[in-house]
Amino acid sequence: MRLPRTHSMTHRKDFLRVRTTGQAKAGRFVVLSTLADPALEHLMVAFITTRKTGKAHDRNLLRRRFRAILQRHGERLADGQRFLVTIARPGAAKADFAELESDWLRQARRLGLIPRTTPE
Repeated sequence: MRLPRTHSMTHRKDFLRVRTTGQAKAGRFVVLSTLADPALEHLMVAFITTRKTGKAHDRNLLRRRFRAILQRHGERLADGQRFLVTIARPGAAKADFAELESDWLRQARRLGLIPRTTPE
């Protein structure tokens, strides 16, 4: 799944809607929040990495890794008409890609975004 720029969340009101009315699950390295919206044409994503997660190069690395995870597993999402916010937790910068990926997938399954049994 490609992630063109048009799939990025940019409006503060969208972040507030996801935070107040959406669902969220917290893992060891990520917090995944989502909100279904039938008015959307496609998936809208955001990656939040605060200064608490590390220095600038660590935050950039985390965003690149989250983007790669979503590109790798985005086709498996049950519904594409939703907002999806990935928030890095402190300590995520020390995790390797496999740990971040497994934590992200675990939270996506808990939210019902990815079916538990997927044919490979």
